[in-house]
Amino acid sequence: VQLQASGGGLVQAGGSLRLSCAASGRTFSSYVMGWFRQAPGKEREFVAAMYWSGGSTFYAASVKGRFTISRDNAKNTVYLQMNSLKPEDTAVYYCAADYTRVVVTTPRGYDYWGQGTLVTVSS
Repeated sequence: VQLQASGGGLVQAGGSLRLSCAASGRTFSSYVMGWFRQAPGKEREFVAAMYWSGGSTFYAASVKGRFTISRDNAKNTVYLQMNSLKPEDTAVYYCAADYTRVVVTTPRGYDYWGQGTLVTVSS
């Protein structure tokens, strides 16, 4: 399994960014896909997750209503649309995947990770 995250950058507070995670190496229909982030000096934290097959989505309380996770089957890509960005959203964002039927919100619950993409939100 290979995950390639992209789309990070510098944006002003209140702005938007869309992160992409291109997945390859497997058929992901039985996978859970997640986004995590890690700010300097802090632990990696859960942001959002979904079943690749569709259905429910899951969000951290800090991003609910502002971020949206989705996927494009044809492109084998998972997205994280981030709106109304705040300076506290500044972090390296990672996509992750796990072959499971249960969505977990801890990093240890995911076997596969992308390389991370930096999001910086200026005030």
